[in-house]
Amino acid sequence: MKTDNYFIPSLFLIHSFEHELHNLFPDKETVFHLLGRYLFHPTNSVWGLISRYYEAYLSKADVKVGIQIRVFDTETGPFKHVLDQILSCTMKEGILPQINEQEPIINPSGKQKTVSVLMTSLSGGYFEEVRDLYWEHPTVTGDVIAVYQPSHEGHQQTEKQNHNRKAWAEMYLLSLTDKLVTSSWSTFGYVAQGLGNLKPWILYKPENRTAPDPPCRRAVSMEPCFHAPPFYDCKLRRGVDTGALVPHVKHCEDMSWGLKLVETK
Repeated sequence: MKTDNYFIPSLFLIHSFEHELHNLFPDKETVFHLLGRYLFHPTNSVWGLISRYYEAYLSKADVKVGIQIRVFDTETGPFKHVLDQILSCTMKEGILPQINEQEPIINPSGKQKTVSVLMTSLSGGYFEEVRDLYWEHPTVTGDVIAVYQPSHEGHQQTEKQNHNRKAWAEMYLLSLTDKLVTSSWSTFGYVAQGLGNLKPWILYKPENRTAPDPPCRRAVSMEPCFHAPPFYDCKLRRGVDTGALVPHVKHCEDMSWGLKLVETK
């Protein structure tokens, strides 16, 4: 079987699989994490990309923040409303500190923390804006913010192996962060959060090129979203809400018709 959809949530709707799946995965929201850690092993060339970048830019930071940006638009961007949404989410949720636009230097009252921000995007524009913001202004906390982006390929090039190697390396690097912000509908972000055992803040999908308010929300589980779930009950011969059949399969935060596994404890 070959698919580009994460259909695991639908298996938990099949009654005959219930006992075996419970034995395999008693904690429902760890399914992708366990399978991913078992099955996804970077090749030596990809591991080289991961390890060199991590040691050079992330390993010495007190806090590591990942921001994964995927924009579904016919134009390449960067877009101001997306940048506004990223800054609104990260600052309102306390993921990144506010900046002080009045003072050129801030003396921290306690220990000064270093925060490494790893950004991934096909565009380099968002990285440049966030980097310059924290270079040109001190933070209100006195923390030092360093912003990095490994690549900016311009557009998706799935037919090129080197492009795919970089994408795999960046997903893995995002999984090594302490706090993660991801984009709605993005399988890139799903892989990172699942591998890293992270519940990300999900950026809502913008409509009409306007930054959503609120800009993001915290995921209820680290499981990916199944984008094309079944809606038909063969026994009843009618459509059903498959997000309301069992307590551990719910609709996704970023896609109202999608399904994801959640823990019910």
